[in-house]
Amino acid sequence: MYLLIPAAGSGRRMGSSRNKLLLPLLDRPLLAWTLAAVKASRSVRWIGVIGQPDDFPEFKEIVVSLGMTKMLHFIPGGATRQESVYKGLQALPAVAERVLIHDGARCLVTPDLIDRCAQEIMNCPGLIAAVPVKDTIKVVDPTTQIIRSTPDRRHLWAAQTPQGFNVERLLRCHHEGLRLGWEVTDDAALFEQCQLPVKIVPGEESNLKVTTPMDLAIAEFILRQRGA
Repeated sequence: MYLLIPAAGSGRRMGSSRNKLLLPLLDRPLLAWTLAAVKASRSVRWIGVIGQPDDFPEFKEIVVSLGMTKMLHFIPGGATRQESVYKGLQALPAVAERVLIHDGARCLVTPDLIDRCAQEIMNCPGLIAAVPVKDTIKVVDPTTQIIRSTPDRRHLWAAQTPQGFNVERLLRCHHEGLRLGWEVTDDAALFEQCQLPVKIVPGEESNLKVTTPMDLAIAEFILRQRGA
């Protein structure tokens, strides 16, 4: 299985001036935890890390420390996640028919979840890992701050990664997004805009995206509970 990791994350919401994936989490950089999980999976054999070239020297140190130099490739990214993934898709080997995309900041993903997504994408055109929403969600008018509606949470799922896709179809969706000026926050949204089905694979409650200092503290707690 081929896997792309968008890794150009800013540290702005972390209060840091550097890529948040280089921030320390216990005894290693955050990105190292993500890559270690991918390495431990049974299905991934080719990894493309998409980022800014300025970060590549430090990324390479992480890769060398994990012994992953033969399976990992660095791909210069774009100004947005959407553009970066598009560049990553274009850098895949020509034989790649399916791909998983996993955010570098979801460093608590387990090898089991990666393998379940890799197995399921062989049977469908698109999928995402996701978990049912537990909170009551309110749709709010942005100008008045008045609640407009309360959707039934039985139909709501919180999207995670990995997300998996047929490469040819996802490239077509990106082309269409460029042509029509769509701006999306994940690739599943491009599939949805193109009326293509996206399946849910049950995710993991611990598979959080590290964005704020509080997330980093929670991630550290979870890793300690795992005996990391």
